[in-house]
Amino acid sequence: MQAISSVTLETQGIHTRATQHWNLGTAPLVEDALANGEGILAKDGPLVVETGKHTGRSAKDKFIVRDAETENTVWWGSTNVSMTPEHFAALKADFIAALGEKETLYVADLFGGSQPEYRVNVRVINELAWHNLFIRTLLVRPTSDELADFTPEYTIIDLPSFRADPARHGCRSETVVAVNFTEKLILIGGTAYAGEMKKSVFGILNYLLPVQGVMPMHCSANIGPNGDTAVFFGLSGTGKTTLSADASRTLIGDDEHGWSDTAVFNFEGGCYAKMINLSPEAEPEIFATTKRFGTVLENVVIDKETRELDFNDNTLAENSRGSYPIDFIPNASKENLGPVPKTIIFLTADAYGVLPPISRLTPEQAMYHFLSGYTARVAGTEIGVTEPTATFSTCFGAPFMPRHPSIYGNLLKERIAKGGVTCWLVNTGWTGGKYGVGNRMPIRVTRALLNAALDGSLNSVAFRTDPNFGFEVPVAVAGVDAKILDPRQTWANGEEFDETAAKLVKQFVDNFAQFEDHVDASVREAALTAA
Repeated sequence: MQAISSVTLETQGIHTRATQHWNLGTAPLVEDALANGEGILAKDGPLVVETGKHTGRSAKDKFIVRDAETENTVWWGSTNVSMTPEHFAALKADFIAALGEKETLYVADLFGGSQPEYRVNVRVINELAWHNLFIRTLLVRPTSDELADFTPEYTIIDLPSFRADPARHGCRSETVVAVNFTEKLILIGGTAYAGEMKKSVFGILNYLLPVQGVMPMHCSANIGPNGDTAVFFGLSGTGKTTLSADASRTLIGDDEHGWSDTAVFNFEGGCYAKMINLSPEAEPEIFATTKRFGTVLENVVIDKETRELDFNDNTLAENSRGSYPIDFIPNASKENLGPVPKTIIFLTADAYGVLPPISRLTPEQAMYHFLSGYTARVAGTEIGVTEPTATFSTCFGAPFMPRHPSIYGNLLKERIAKGGVTCWLVNTGWTGGKYGVGNRMPIRVTRALLNAALDGSLNSVAFRTDPNFGFEVPVAVAGVDAKILDPRQTWANGEEFDETAAKLVKQFVDNFAQFEDHVDASVREAALTAA
């Protein structure tokens, strides 16, 4: 029996002739997806789908309505681009009209956030069954009792078949992601990439939580055997999901969290892992999810006859993805939360091959690198990105941060100081040269260094001061080739390394100029150390 809220679509002003499917479970949604021709089952049970031309987020097609609510609260610029209330009204009218003509709709009532006092009620309306399964998997699922009187605070309408009109709707193309914080409504059209829905909820929480003193984070998180929580900041492709899925530690979540006075809590109830080049040797916990009914695989190549999967084939996308319930990871937290963190890891994929594989940061340096958010955009995570490109994405998640970065940065600095947190910068990018010359950092090296950082043994080794950035770098770590700890030694030409390092330092300094008026003197001094 369907769990239909007393707050119906009609109550929300949505009138449609469609057959409405409310809060369906995994099996019926998979059945509908198959019956609708939305995907096929792989040999071991996962649903395999294709998203068409949109295999990543359409960052340039996202807009926030600029009105009295957002005029002075949103950090307007190239990331948070404005849409007029009038254009949104026209877009909303056309979305509602499109809903009215649908034959079938799927509705899911869900929570964004696992800590009850900080969660938000989100209703998602889909035309595709697999999209409804995806968002039901990725967000937190209410109990049957909670569904009966579920009142949505925010609503997401997701229609891949919708085609926006730039002239009428004030957008850039036929694809649109429009966020209205006043009406608490998000409209997604013209893209079948399911990640737009989950990141929209992330954006909502990034807007709401700082006002409540909660730090929203684009990070994964896990708990050690002694109850020590670690959080891993990083953009897509830097290793958040891979490195947090550690058999020796309890997983809180792989992508989005809040840091309250009492806990680190997952915003989600599932994981969304990259599948390209996935192997059972390097990522056994994640690989095992690809053999489970209930997992959804996006743009993974499948043999239509044998139903065998090929994770090494990037024909459909470099950004092939898998979504699965978090309890598919054997050692996941049942509560979806853990204690406040003892360790912070900033993950970066350095395309220049300049940064050491691990460095220890002071609290001031931590805020500097958090606001800088340096990494490489990895091929496939955004439309038009075909190879890694050096970029600065403040807070390691600029596309999802509506407010000014200093708000998140100051929250982080306060919490680091309050909890005596140890901070590390980990390079999962290139070693032995820049992209195209060097090689990707071996995952076994990264894991060995992370294990030493998390168990505390890394704090007792000898350190040197990096001449370029001023942070501390271990000189020798058991089980790790000492040469790889000093990037200059891994390059064939030391002078070329020095030139490349100087170029990267200058990019850091130039980028940080925008934050200098928003941070205190100690953080500015950390920035000067980098110069």
